[in-house]
Amino acid sequence: MRKALYILGSLDDSDIEWIARTAARRSLRQGDVLITEGEASDSLFILVEGQLSVRLRAAADPELAVLLPGEIFGEISFVDQRKPTASVLAAREARVLAIPRAALSARLARDTGFAARFYRAIAVFLADRLATTTARLGYGSPDQDRDQDRDQDRDTDAIEDTLMDEVSMATIRFDKLLRYLADEQNMGSFASPQL
Repeated sequence: MRKALYILGSLDDSDIEWIARTAARRSLRQGDVLITEGEASDSLFILVEGQLSVRLRAAADPELAVLLPGEIFGEISFVDQRKPTASVLAAREARVLAIPRAALSARLARDTGFAARFYRAIAVFLADRLATTTARLGYGSPDQDRDQDRDQDRDTDAIEDTLMDEVSMATIRFDKLLRYLADEQNMGSFASPQL
């Protein structure tokens, strides 16, 4: 859920409300493919309920990652227009919010505040991912690896202290998003088209 924490922590309440109003609701059965490697995706997604599996090439390939509620995905393809480099499928029944690329692009173009918050969140997340990957795979001088061996107790997935306020706000905002969706569903307007 780290990506969601970065992104939701940077957005404000009106951004969360806009996402809840704009996003299409999709229900997935176990095995349903949401994103296919190499095929363009027309949405940015938020996993609301269930569990998704990230895989290369086909469902038979080993699982690269597990996505849990609160995770946001599809942002890389949104930012750089490349086709997805992995497939995402439902590991069990799941519900996602699909924010249409066209609607998100339009909002980013007309609302500079939203654009600044959104792109800052993406940049912070990607910088953290790069730092984590670099720490795990190594980069630079051979001394770096020896330094890492000494710091084995250091958690490369730990969230920096400076981001903890944003993490706290992200948790609150994700809860608001879920409450908004629950209220909407209780009123009978939660449409769940099948893929």
